[in-house]
Amino acid sequence: MYPKVAATHNKIIAVLGGTGFVGQHLVRTLVEAGYQVRVLARHRERCRELLVLPRVSVIDTNIMTLSNLHKHLAGCNAVINLVAVLNENKKGAFQRLHVDLPRMIIDACVTNKIDRVIHMSALNAYAGKAPSRYLTSKGEGEDTIHTGADEGINVTTLRPSVIFGPGDSLFNRFASLLKFVTHLPLACPNARFAPVYVNDVVDVIVKSLNEKATFGQRYDLCGPRAYTLQQLVEFTIKTLGINRKVIPLGNGTSKLMARILSIAPGKPLTYDNYLSMQIDSVSKEKFPAIFNITPQPMEAVVPRYLMNQNQRGQFDRFRLYAGRDD
Repeated sequence: MYPKVAATHNKIIAVLGGTGFVGQHLVRTLVEAGYQVRVLARHRERCRELLVLPRVSVIDTNIMTLSNLHKHLAGCNAVINLVAVLNENKKGAFQRLHVDLPRMIIDACVTNKIDRVIHMSALNAYAGKAPSRYLTSKGEGEDTIHTGADEGINVTTLRPSVIFGPGDSLFNRFASLLKFVTHLPLACPNARFAPVYVNDVVDVIVKSLNEKATFGQRYDLCGPRAYTLQQLVEFTIKTLGINRKVIPLGNGTSKLMARILSIAPGKPLTYDNYLSMQIDSVSKEKFPAIFNITPQPMEAVVPRYLMNQNQRGQFDRFRLYAGRDD
């Protein structure tokens, strides 16, 4: 819980990407801390969880139109940018969302005299040196948004490994997939990650807002331990208490699978994802001490929400067998 400071009630925080996994956790925490929150999103009607929160306004708008950003950021004290896509459903999406949008945010902040921006990037996002287009574009976006310093804008960038928590697309996706298969062929089984808890990431964002020591900084955010992708899947199996077999694929087969699944509906794995996993999503740096946060291990958190989900699924099946669908 955050102590409500009277000064925060007059501060309006704009959140871009506020309807996503991290965004919904963040908006609730900002409200808890006493801020007013302005969420810019398309399809306002899909944000029911946010619409009922006090001091939250959800504005239906296209953030990729500069005039919309200028209009809806007016009066805000800070901007938090969480917008990102892991896969390009449309050609050029990485460029537009990861590079062009940060440039537009700086433009709109200058116009509206907003001097605080927090930007969500990704671990290993290095412009010109990253192995994939996703990571390269995220790196370019980082460099772009930090040019705001030339305009008097205080920018902080956060670079997390994969994020987990209730509603995530990591363990929840594994759990959903494992319901339908007894043997799971797994591409890039030795790719390494340091999963970080969504509440820890959100706490860093909120604490960064008024912490001058974070201005101009870029922070790696990782959980306390690193795991291979195979270990993460096997942990999911153990947590669910089901009998499944993971079949680790070699590099050549992983590459082939990625190319095939790139054209499958929903793109469960793309060749660009495969390239991203050629570099470990871990950091040599410890969790930044400035935030006074002890990162939570996945073993202490994931079972709570995966088991609840599994129990709900079993209950639904019992209702089906009983002939009830209400």
